[in-house]
Amino acid sequence: MDDKLESRRLRYFMQVLESGSVRGAAEVLDMDPSALSRAVGILEKECGTRLLERRGRGVVPTDAGELLAAYLRRQNSQKRHLLAQMASIEKVERGHIDIVAGEGFVDWLMRHSLRSFMQAHPAITVDLAVASSDDIVRSVVEERAHIGLLFQPPQDDRLRSHHSHPQPIEAIVAASHPLARRQGPLALEDLLPYPGAMLHRSFGVRQHIEAAEVSEGVRLKAALTTSSFNAIGQFVAAGLGYALNTRLAFPSSLGAESFVCLPMKNPLLHQGRTHVVSRHGRMLPPAVLELLRLMVSQFERRTPPP
Repeated sequence: MDDKLESRRLRYFMQVLESGSVRGAAEVLDMDPSALSRAVGILEKECGTRLLERRGRGVVPTDAGELLAAYLRRQNSQKRHLLAQMASIEKVERGHIDIVAGEGFVDWLMRHSLRSFMQAHPAITVDLAVASSDDIVRSVVEERAHIGLLFQPPQDDRLRSHHSHPQPIEAIVAASHPLARRQGPLALEDLLPYPGAMLHRSFGVRQHIEAAEVSEGVRLKAALTTSSFNAIGQFVAAGLGYALNTRLAFPSSLGAESFVCLPMKNPLLHQGRTHVVSRHGRMLPPAVLELLRLMVSQFERRTPPP
């Protein structure tokens, strides 16, 4: 591939994908957009196929473009891994780790794995991005993130799960809420008289809830839908209604003693697990492997606190 394709044009192509448009990439590269467009055109001739197609005001990769981008990402990943190994053979001294996680994991990470890891390795930088389940999977598969933490990822051969932990979905309410006095597990229909807060459908927790709704023939009406776990916590704390969520995802800063977690009857709401994942087959740098080992050991030693 390197013998056939000129590396500069490959770099231009990847920047266009990253920027989403030729003009945006030209600004980053400090190039004339027409010159950049010609360079990409030459690359397409070398490949013998279209690599990009227009979509609105930007561009998206064709199927061939996706294949080329995946190849280049793997190549860059292998190069970074080689350099990381050469720079740190015996111990982790320098490097960078990209993590993408659901917002519900951030508090636990910062109080446990990341805090202790960064204290032990101050020269290693970390980027922690917050995303929905769908975006976490995409980031890990496309090798834009080394590690992903999410609730119940889809079956995907490109993902490797290093550890999973049971995380039942419960009805969480303020201690003053009428449901807090209920005894025994709840059915979804028990929630119908009350307003609730839900995550968007791109989140694994919401997808589990919708499957449970279908199985019980119930359709819950959410007063609040959001991508923010903190907003859901504030909704419950204000006494506005219930939230169907996992304990791990609930913001600890709101004070666990002021909430009541009520188990649900539906078995689908007990099947969810949180997973620590990476790209299957990807060679991970030593720093990433050490952090992974730490995260897995801490998940195994304790049930993450609510």
